Amino acid sequence: MTVCENREKNLAECTCTYSCDKRGICCECVAQHRAMGELPGCFFPPEAEKTYDRTIRKFVEVMQGRV
Repeated sequence: MTVCENREKNLAECTCTYSCDKRGICCECVAQHRAMGELPGCFFPPEAEKTYDRTIRKFVEVMQGRV
């Protein structure tokens, strides 16, 4: 795991409710989700984020409903 000088600031603004070792280390979080064909929880509105469905399909579905 990388040492991130912005971790505390990132944690203060992080909207993800899932607990993991990458929380607050945004570059590692994004890289992990990207490798799995997903998006991080912070991309989703709160009600969708809580489902833990990070798929791009879910993101598009949720965001189309918000337009």
